[in-house]
Amino acid sequence: MTQHHYNVIVVGGGVSGAALFYELGRYTDASKICLLEKYGSLASLNSNGSANSQTIHCGDIETNYTLEKAAAVKKTAKMVEKYCLQYKLEDKVMFAHQKLAIGVGFEEVAYIKNRFKEFKSLYPYLELYNKEQLAEMEPAIIYDKNGQERPEDIVGMGAKGEYTTCDFKGLSDSFIDETIKIKDKVTDIFFNNEVENIQKIGSTYHIQTTMSHFTADFVVVNAGAHSLFLAHKMGHGHDFGCLPMAGSFYLADRKILNGKVYMVQNPKLPFAALHGDPDILVNGFTRFGPTALMLPKLERFRSGTYLDFIKTLRFDHNIIKIFYDLLKDSDIRNYVLKNFMFEVPFINKKLFVQDARKIVPSLTEDDISYAKGFGGVRPQILDKKKQKIMLGEASINTGEGIIFNMTPSPGATSCLGNAVRDVEVICEHLNLKFNKKQFEDELVDKEPTKGDKNVKRK
Repeated sequence: MTQHHYNVIVVGGGVSGAALFYELGRYTDASKICLLEKYGSLASLNSNGSANSQTIHCGDIETNYTLEKAAAVKKTAKMVEKYCLQYKLEDKVMFAHQKLAIGVGFEEVAYIKNRFKEFKSLYPYLELYNKEQLAEMEPAIIYDKNGQERPEDIVGMGAKGEYTTCDFKGLSDSFIDETIKIKDKVTDIFFNNEVENIQKIGSTYHIQTTMSHFTADFVVVNAGAHSLFLAHKMGHGHDFGCLPMAGSFYLADRKILNGKVYMVQNPKLPFAALHGDPDILVNGFTRFGPTALMLPKLERFRSGTYLDFIKTLRFDHNIIKIFYDLLKDSDIRNYVLKNFMFEVPFINKKLFVQDARKIVPSLTEDDISYAKGFGGVRPQILDKKKQKIMLGEASINTGEGIIFNMTPSPGATSCLGNAVRDVEVICEHLNLKFNKKQFEDELVDKEPTKGDKNVKRK
């Protein structure tokens, strides 16, 4: 045993790793826990506010969610909300804005109206807005540059006063701050410790980093796209490949939208439709995006990781089949080409504005600029057995005391829900106690009974 031996080591200091660290510290009797982070601060990659849309995805306006998925996401989103309320992080880490999913044109209008009827029972606060109401809430989505109403029919489903936005880096910092306050436990954080190798010897995991050597009884890897890279190095998850998808944004020079405005998702496309958000890190100015571009590296705006991408993709005939099935569809081919052009200087803004005008008809090239340094990389997992892209999160639980998590959107929203899933596995494996009652009292939303007049919302 080394002097750095722990019950559990969490690899990765993004919001998912920080959430797990917090739950292990607060709700279990693990006496020694550790978090290893590759860089010099928490949430420096995809959990950083500039790398994501800062959205608490609860399923009410995400039109690519089924009712079943929306219910699951709503539960984990409420955990983030309850945590922030518990530690008084309103208007510091968590923010309230109005939010809308808009349907433009006959087909989309009918779709939104039908979806509203279906989802109203799950989200009682949802409202349906006609063009006149939208003109009051979000005039920019109704009027063109000449002040004339857009000709198309348009409706919106959404809400006012709900918590919609989160600085996930701030949330990560809070998780760690609250954990290290816990007395009578070892809660160590080591920065600038990139994991180079993980090896199991007997029942103990040995982790070699660029700075030191650590051992643990259980390891959870929450390292974004590098989770699968490390899994492959240990011989796990060979049925999966990783397709890193980079998202870029365009930033307006002012506040154009009052809240979040999402469009109807094309069901053929596995990636998020363009939307407009108030950027909480840039004075509430409107940010449009994301674009979607396959990038042959595992980390955006960092040198290297090209070879890591090749190793993690594990290119073979199954990968070829997945790509072929995607690209044989003209909608997807055009989408891929268009998103590539969104990255090309001189023509990118002109092309992007054409799409963004579906949200803001008056938008011009002069209103926006390419947001340099904004955007991240999401590890879209390719399932070789089923020969298709896995939508949402993926986790490899080896059953041997190590878990590898890959969490594209809505991974940040689901951080506390994903963490408790792993906590229960850890406690069973190590015979630790999990205070489920305290966890549920503090973080699980208790649905108000129908007709409860004492329910208050922001």
